[in-house]
Amino acid sequence: MVIFLSVTQILATDYDALIEDPDIYSPCTNGQPGSVFINDAFNMDNMKIELDADGIHVSGNGTVKWSFPATDRMGFRFSVMKLNRGSWEPTVYNWNVPDFCSVMFDEQQYYYKYWWKYIRNRQEVEKNCLKVKDTILEFEPFIMNLRLSDVSDPNLKGSYKVVVVYEAFDEKDVKRPTSLCFEIMCTLEKVQPK
Repeated sequence: MVIFLSVTQILATDYDALIEDPDIYSPCTNGQPGSVFINDAFNMDNMKIELDADGIHVSGNGTVKWSFPATDRMGFRFSVMKLNRGSWEPTVYNWNVPDFCSVMFDEQQYYYKYWWKYIRNRQEVEKNCLKVKDTILEFEPFIMNLRLSDVSDPNLKGSYKVVVVYEAFDEKDVKRPTSLCFEIMCTLEKVQPK
């Protein structure tokens, strides 16, 4: 009896995300009717977001400008698109969170690790989520690292955009006419081993 063993080694790769717009966020190019940009949903006057070689430096606070009933459900969608021959094409990297408010502080979620864990006034934000006008989101200063680590896909180089959407749904699960939509454009470059 002869037994053949085959071992496949999958090497993980790191990528740096190089943000293309110094303002980081841009309005959605194909947003749904009624979608608004981030500055329409949040007052960012007291929030500092700066991009440099270390990543995105965040400090200060933002204030919720829009208003939905406390009984509304807030949905969150995150889609990664790749530029291919002049057209944006969907990728397999998509995320749909039907009830964002119930899991925004779930420590296992990526959005928590990179953004929401830095909220200082967690109790107020948990109570009001992103639905109640004048809710303040107080951030402790942090740097969002723009490196994707241990990615098993060896061919992610190129231009990408991340499309982020927040939507409110009433008690009958009907989508409200206003939603938040913004994009983040970046180029992924493979980190060369040292």
